[in-house]
Amino acid sequence: MTHTRRNALGRGLDSLISLGEVQTAGSSAISEIEISMIEPNPSQPRTTFDAGALEELAASIRELGVIQPLSLRSLPGGGYQIIAGERRWRAAKAAGLHSVPAYVRTASDSEVTEMALIENIQREDLNAIEVALAFRKLIDTYNLTQDRLSERLGKKRATIANHLRLLKLPAEIQLGLRDRKIDMGHARALLAIADTKTRLKIYNKILEQGLSVRRVEQLAKQYSESAERTPEKTSSSQATGGYEAFQRELSNYFPTPVKFTRNASGKGSITLKFDNDDQLQRLVELFEKIK
Repeated sequence: MTHTRRNALGRGLDSLISLGEVQTAGSSAISEIEISMIEPNPSQPRTTFDAGALEELAASIRELGVIQPLSLRSLPGGGYQIIAGERRWRAAKAAGLHSVPAYVRTASDSEVTEMALIENIQREDLNAIEVALAFRKLIDTYNLTQDRLSERLGKKRATIANHLRLLKLPAEIQLGLRDRKIDMGHARALLAIADTKTRLKIYNKILEQGLSVRRVEQLAKQYSESAERTPEKTSSSQATGGYEAFQRELSNYFPTPVKFTRNASGKGSITLKFDNDDQLQRLVELFEKIK
C-alpha cells in the first residue's frame, strides 16, 4: 500500500504568511539527512528548551522515530541549517539517531529568520516573552502595523498588543515570565501597576507566596485606588493652569476618562484610564491614527 506523506508543518510554513513572498524550492520530497551535517539556526526565536520535555521527546523518538520532518536549507560550504525543528533535532541526537527526515528548502537568511519566527509562533512552542520578542522583530523587520501582523499571523490584534505590552515590564519580571515562574495572567495584572518598585514588590510576593492571578489583580486594584486617593495638593486653577478647554477637548476625543493635572511650576500629567482590553484597544487605535 502506498501512503502519501503529508507536510507535517501544515500552515506553519507553507501558507500562513506572505511577507516578502518567501519562495522555497526542492522541498517536495522528504530526505534522510545525517544529523552530523545539520547545524542550528542562530536566529531561532526559541531561547529555552525544557530538559524534561526534551528527554520525553527523545524517548518517544527512540520508539517511533521522528514523525514530523524538519525543514532545512543547504549551506554554501556544505551541510544544512535548521529552519524549523531544532527541538526534534536535539531530541533525535539524544535518542542516538544518525539521521532525521527533512525537507530541504531554498531560502535566504532573511527568509529563514521569517519562517523560524512564524513556525514557532503558530505552533505555540514559545513562552510569552519569546512570542513578544518575535512579534516585535516581525514588526520592526518588515515595518508592519499591529493590524497587518494580526492579518498575517491569524492572531487577534488584542493578543499581539497584550504580548507587546509585556516588554514594558522590568527585566526581572520578564525573566520570571520567560522561565514560567509566573504566567501571562500575573504579568498582565502587574502591568496595571504604574510604579516599578510596587510591581517588583508584588512580583516577589507571587514567588514567595504563590499568589493567584486573581489575588494579584486585587492587589493591583488596591494600589491604583490608593494612588487615586492621594492626589497632588493643588487648587483647581493650578491643576489645569488655564487649560480647561484643552482638557474638555481631550475628554471628547478619547472614549475613556481623561485626568489633567498641572502644578504651579508647570509640571503635570495627562492620564487616560481604561477598564478593559476593549477600551485599551480603542485607545491604541486612536494613537496609531494620530501617529
